[in-house]
Order: sequence, then C-alpha cells, then structure tokens
Amino acid sequence: MARPYWSGQFQISLVSFGIQLFPATEAKSEIRFHQLNRKTGERVRHQNVSGDEGPVEKDEIVKGYEYSKGEYVMIEPEDIENLRIPSRKTLEVAQFVGRDEIDPEFFEKPYFVAPENPSQAEAFAVVRRAMQATKKVALGKIAFGGREHLVAIAAPENDEELGMMAYIMRYSEELRDPKQYFGDIKRVEIDEDQLALAKELIKKKSATFKPEKFTDEYEAALRTMVEAKVKHTPLPKAGPTPKSTKVVNLMDALRKSVQGDTQTSSAKTRKPPARSTGDAKLSLVKPASNAKSSRSGPRRKSA
Repeated sequence: MARPYWSGQFQISLVSFGIQLFPATEAKSEIRFHQLNRKTGERVRHQNVSGDEGPVEKDEIVKGYEYSKGEYVMIEPEDIENLRIPSRKTLEVAQFVGRDEIDPEFFEKPYFVAPENPSQAEAFAVVRRAMQATKKVALGKIAFGGREHLVAIAAPENDEELGMMAYIMRYSEELRDPKQYFGDIKRVEIDEDQLALAKELIKKKSATFKPEKFTDEYEAALRTMVEAKVKHTPLPKAGPTPKSTKVVNLMDALRKSVQGDTQTSSAKTRKPPARSTGDAKLSLVKPASNAKSSRSGPRRKSA
C-alpha cells in the first residue's frame, strides 16, 4: 500500500481513533515536454542563483520571510516542524452538516480515508455507519503542506467500499464575490412553454454518469501529433471550426432540439484519435486504463 499523505487522530468529543489519508487522484497525462534551445536542440536547464555568487546548491537554500523592504528572516525546516498546531496530528470534528448543505465551489481535492491499523477498525466502522444513517458530513481542520486546511469527511451511501472520503475545502475568503460577475445579468421573464421544452430537452439528454465514458481527447491528439513528428509523417490537421448557428427564435431552437435529438440513455462521447499501429518502440504513451467507478461522497447542489 502507498504511504499515507497524512495520518493522525479523528476526534469527536471524547471519541478518538487513528486514520490515514491517501490521495484519491493521480495525473494520467504521460506526454511531458521539456524546454529546448531552438538553435541547437539541446535541453534548457535552470539554476538557482544568488547575487554575484552564482549557482546555489539545493542544501544551501532556506525559506525566508521579507519583514521589511530587502530585509529577510530565515525560516529553518525545524522551525516549521515544531509549530504548535494541534491539527498537525489531530482532526477534531468541529461540527456535522447535511450532505446537501455544502456548495460545490468549496470542494477542492479528494482523499481516501482508512483506519490507521486493524485495532482502529471498530471505532472507524461505528462512526462511519452513524454518518451514513444520519446523512451527515464531518467538518474539521488538518495541517499539512504549509497551511491548515478545512476538511470534510464523508461516508459512502453503500457498503461496497468500507472506507470514507475526505475533501479538502476552500475557505470562504478564497472564493471571489459572485456579484462581481453575475450582477450585470439581465433578469428576464420566463416563458412557460419555453421552460417546458427546455426541461424535456434536459430529460432526453440525461443519463447515468459513467466516468469511464469521458476521456482526455487533448492528450490523445498530443500523442498522435508527437508520434507523427517522431516518424516524420504528415502532421494531423484539425478540421474546420464549426460555424456558430445564430438562434433567431428560442422557441424554434428548443422545439427542433427536442424533436431532432436522438440521445439514448447512454452518454455519447467521441472516441479519441486512433493510436499509431507502427513500430511498438514508437508508442510513446501507454494506453490509459479504464477509470474506476465514481466514489461516493457529499452530494453537491446543482448549479
């Protein structure tokens, strides 16, 4: 098993047990670019430099805080390590909230949550089942990565997976004021017939979410382009940009969309460009594995 990103105590009042957090996501893009000198084709490398001394070795670099113009105080790694922050080792639940009470813009990154060891499994299972039954999410704070994070702990709705999910959240002051962007939107009168057709169109386009149906087509196009360059074959060209259709009458557009839509219950997505079938040595990127089924977590309000 991979090393946990964070481990510590999950505490609810006097109840406490050990948990571990593991990153639930990973970067799947396998196309990596380097910076090259256009004239020589050699790779460009960067160095850390300091004034007139030139390059500085990595072990000689330390964090610094500018407390006055041009004046710094050095912060050693042990200074940060010795900070007296309880949340470095304990996630104390501040409160529980309903699954639907947290707006989606507050969620940032998911983590898997597991008991720290078999002796913690009983308390973990009891709290997990209680959170399932009450449909509540636990809110608390943990410190890692140079700051203290707000975290939501959620239990899945089913017992297919016996763990829980943690979601790193944004603080309210990190979110921009929507009034700056929505304030100039004109308020209009909704036509009931248009609304009924819009609902019908949404209903026809609706399907069960299957994450494996959606792939990174940009990644696939990059792979095809790079392999063409390696083989010195003509580069694939993008097709003509479709012209936008001017909607003259919203009612007509809605009606034609509903009548002409052939969307089935399955989500339709275009297949990525075919991978080259040439020399296996030129296959620069491994085929992506199928995505796993979606994880249960806090239900998010629809926009």
